[in-house]
Amino acid sequence: MDSPLAWRRLAAAVAIGTIGGVGLWSIVVSLPSVQAEFGVARGAATLPYSAAMCGLVLGGVLMGWLADRFGVVVPVVIGTLALAVGYVGVALAPSLWVFALIYGGVIGLLGSSAVFVPLVADTSHWFDRRRGIAVALCASGNYLAGAAWPPVLQHFIDTVGWRQTHICIGLFCLVTMLPLALLLRRPTPMAAEPARAVDAPKSAPLGMPPNALQALLILAGIACCVAMAMPQVHIVAYCVDLGYGAGRGAEMLSLMLTMGIVSRLASGWIMDRIGGVATLLLGSVLQGLALALFLPFDGLVSLYLLSALFGLFQGGIVPSYAIIVRRFFPPMEAGTRVGLVLSATLAGMALGGWMSGAIFDATGSYQAAILNGLGWNALNVSIAAWLLWRSRGAGRVAAPLAA
Repeated sequence: MDSPLAWRRLAAAVAIGTIGGVGLWSIVVSLPSVQAEFGVARGAATLPYSAAMCGLVLGGVLMGWLADRFGVVVPVVIGTLALAVGYVGVALAPSLWVFALIYGGVIGLLGSSAVFVPLVADTSHWFDRRRGIAVALCASGNYLAGAAWPPVLQHFIDTVGWRQTHICIGLFCLVTMLPLALLLRRPTPMAAEPARAVDAPKSAPLGMPPNALQALLILAGIACCVAMAMPQVHIVAYCVDLGYGAGRGAEMLSLMLTMGIVSRLASGWIMDRIGGVATLLLGSVLQGLALALFLPFDGLVSLYLLSALFGLFQGGIVPSYAIIVRRFFPPMEAGTRVGLVLSATLAGMALGGWMSGAIFDATGSYQAAILNGLGWNALNVSIAAWLLWRSRGAGRVAAPLAA
C-alpha cells in the first residue's frame, strides 16, 4: 500500500477512466445535433442522457460486485468491449428510441460504468496514508474526460457529423483501453489494510444499522447530483438558446470540468486532513453558492466565469462518498457499497438532467430549473451536516475505546 506500484496502477486507472468516461459527456455535446436530427423537443432530446445515466446507476452496482469477486480487470474488459459495440450501434440508430436504448443499455450499463466505480473502489485498497488524494485522482478520470472530450467531439461533429464521430469513439476506446487493463492484473492487498479502532464498530456505523447509513448516503448522492446536473448537462444547449453557439457551450463545459479536476485534487488533500464527511459538507455548501449565481448572470463572460467557479466548488463532492464508505464499512464490501453510493450520484445526474429539460419545456427558461437544483442541494447540505454531527459524536465515543 502507498507503494510505487500503487501509484503506477493509479496512473493506469486515471487513463482508463479518462478514455472510457466519454460515455458521460458525448451525449451532452451532441444533444443539439441529435435534437435536430430526430426533430424532438428539448426534454425528449435529453432522454438518451438520462438512459445512459440510468444504465450507469445499475452498471455501477453490477461492476462493483464483479470487481469484489473477480478483480477489477474483468469489469474493465467488459466495459471496453461494450463501449466499442455501443458507439458503433448508436451511430447506426434509425430513431431516438433506438439511440436512447443503446446509450443506456450498452454504453451506460456495460460500458462507462466499468471505468468509474470499480476503479475508485480498487484504488482505495492500494492506499492508506494518501487514500483521499488517490481516490480523488481516480475519480477525476471522468472529469478529465469531460475536459478533454467535448472540444474534440464538437470539432468532429461540426466537420464529419455526429454519426461518424460516434464510430470513431468506439474504435478509439477499443485500441487504447484493452492494453491499459493489463496493468491492473495484480490482486488488491485488502488483507494488509490496518484495523482502525476509531472506525469501530462497523456493525453499527455512526450508531445506526449499516444499511440505514447506506440508504442515507444514497439519498445524499442523488440530491447533490440533481443540482450538479443542471449546468453540466444543459450548458451547451443553454448557450445555443442565448445565441452564443454550441461551440461556446462546449468550451464552458470543458472549463467547468477542468476546474472540477483542480477541485478534486484539492479535496483529496483536504479529505486526508479533515475526513470525508466534513469535505462533503464543504463541497455541498460551495456548490449551492455557485449554482445560485447562474440566476442573475447570463452574459458570455459571466457564464465562462461561472462555469469555472461551479467546477472549482463542486468537484470534491463525489470522491467524499467513497472515503466515507471506506471509513465506515468493511473493505471486502467496498466495491458493492461504493458502487451503490456512486451509482446514486449518477442517478441524480440522470434525474437532474431530465428534470431540467422538462422544466425548461414547461417554462421556456432555465431559471426554474436552477431553483429546483438549489432545493435538492439544500437537502444534501442537511444530510452532510447531520452526518458530520453524528461522526463527531461517534469519534468521542470511539477514542476511549481505542485507548
